[in-house]
Amino acid sequence: MATPVAKATSLLLASHPGPTVVVTVIATGVGLGLGYPPGRLLLLAVAVLLGQLSIGWSNDWLDAPRDRAVQRADKPAARGDISVSTVRASAFVALALAVVVTLLLGWAALLAHLVVIAGGWAYNLGLKSTVFSFVPFVVSFGALPAVATLGQEQPALAQPWVYAAGALLGVAAHVTNVLPDLEDDARTGIRGFPHMLGARRGGLVAFGCLAAATLLITFGPGFPVRPVLIVGLVLGLAAAITGVVLLLRRSPTRLLMQLVMACAVIDVVMLALAGQSVAV
Repeated sequence: MATPVAKATSLLLASHPGPTVVVTVIATGVGLGLGYPPGRLLLLAVAVLLGQLSIGWSNDWLDAPRDRAVQRADKPAARGDISVSTVRASAFVALALAVVVTLLLGWAALLAHLVVIAGGWAYNLGLKSTVFSFVPFVVSFGALPAVATLGQEQPALAQPWVYAAGALLGVAAHVTNVLPDLEDDARTGIRGFPHMLGARRGGLVAFGCLAAATLLITFGPGFPVRPVLIVGLVLGLAAAITGVVLLLRRSPTRLLMQLVMACAVIDVVMLALAGQSVAV
């Protein structure tokens, strides 16, 4: 029988900890740039974390039959390390807690966060198997910065360029996250947007979206452009161009994934450094 620690570890792994942490860091970084006081920043981080946990757990709960069919060794529920019912219950508990905690930031922030969460759940509930699989990522990542801007003591909408940059990051994240699983997904009938693109074109789309997001974050706040954003622009475009060149030469996937992550990290840092300019 598994120990409580082992069960807790399995439950944590079932939450898709990588994407969960990344999205939480993005929202927290925006809040930090907006000058959130420590207590309110903690509320923002916990709220977004809970929302992402609900999305991650709902994914593993709903995908458990397919994951078992392809013997996914990285999926605790599919391996039987933790029951599907436990993962399902955790998804709903995290969802309820996300609503309660976000409400402490205000109704406007809650509405924005519900849009983010709804996008993730819609993907898990079926959109992942369609050509429109990118839409939930456009919606959720596009709305994510608004959770921070609307969660301020004086709520404000995010700037249009922020929504656009978030949506582009979402498409890049979606394509990049799916590429390693193309073969397993094909065996279980999953054929979404990245599957229709294929590995090579999918990689090009990811780098293209990241480059466009980098340009938006650099010039969206207006002129004169801050030197730190210029540095980010140079680094981000250099990583994207290198990735495209390597893709065209069919270089190893691992290096490409690292370059995509480097571009994404640069964009997130730049977004945080944009500070108050992200809000209207």
